[in-house]
Amino acid sequence: MKTVVLGGYGNFGARICRALAHWPGIELVVAGRNKAKAAALAAECGATSAVIDIHDPQLTQVLSAMGAGLIIHTAGPFQEQGYAVAQASARAGAHYIDLADGRRFVCDFHAALHSDFRRHGKLGITGASTVPALSSAVINHLTAGWDTVADIDICIAPAQTAPRGVATMAAVLGYCGAPIQVWDGGRWNTRHGWEAPATVSFKRLQPRLGALCDIPDLELFPAHYAGSRSVMFRAALEVGISQRGLALLGALRRRGIVKHPQRFAAFLNRAAGWLDPFGSALGGMVVRVEGSRDGQRERAAWHIAADDDHGPEIPCMAAVLLARKIAAGAMSSSGAMTSMNLLTLAEFEPEFAKWKMETDHGA
Repeated sequence: MKTVVLGGYGNFGARICRALAHWPGIELVVAGRNKAKAAALAAECGATSAVIDIHDPQLTQVLSAMGAGLIIHTAGPFQEQGYAVAQASARAGAHYIDLADGRRFVCDFHAALHSDFRRHGKLGITGASTVPALSSAVINHLTAGWDTVADIDICIAPAQTAPRGVATMAAVLGYCGAPIQVWDGGRWNTRHGWEAPATVSFKRLQPRLGALCDIPDLELFPAHYAGSRSVMFRAALEVGISQRGLALLGALRRRGIVKHPQRFAAFLNRAAGWLDPFGSALGGMVVRVEGSRDGQRERAAWHIAADDDHGPEIPCMAAVLLARKIAAGAMSSSGAMTSMNLLTLAEFEPEFAKWKMETDHGA
């Protein structure tokens, strides 16, 4: 299956390309706007390269002419995009996977594109990343056999020295200080992105300040886990001044002093490197759940720790696993859907082991 990775030489795209290179049943194409960068990574991976602009009005024809069977879209930020790439993929007769983390992009994907993908007999998957692909796999594993899932609390803690991308920074800044609808106490409440940091504990990491981020899980999980009382997602940066700086930027946005924080993405992405001497290469994630089984209260937690700056591999794993399954003919359905519940935790575990990541269960 000819598999075209858009943004293939970027922070996440390059990892996906390396993971899919030489995989049985996959013919890899590294694609993007920069011919030299695409060609260099393609040579490293033993693949071919292509110059493709996701904004090309002839994108459907371009993908069709090259015989693309699967498109993996990594060229974010998705908060600022429509569905043109997904539509072009479906109409070109190709399956589609993206790494989108934009709440509206992911949550509205099915309604906007299901008929397109069904009509062409192809599969369109959005949000194939840490959330909601891995997060839902962890929750389903922790709560197997439970009667109810009442409270879900997730926190991602990136390593300070891990490679960063401008697109990711722009996505983060896009909801910094913006109003976010959060399911809390069994009803929707308005909170604001990155404000009011709170301490989060981890199994193999020191406690960190974590603050609210806007992700699809905040909307998908209350609808999926009937009877849930609360769903929370936080990000916890390793260097406290970074966390408090984003909280300050959020406060300035709320007061109308800074209206578009994402304009500073390139500068702040560079500036983050100045703090690397104060951080480490260790990052991680924790998922905590509460609910009931047989009338008894249940609590469970899952932790992962990624050292040596391998943390950015985690957001790529779901796309890699799903691409391999599609290429192997192991996913026969068609239509548009989110990545929620498409993978099990057991399917992720060999990828964790490959990068020597440590997982724990407990408080």
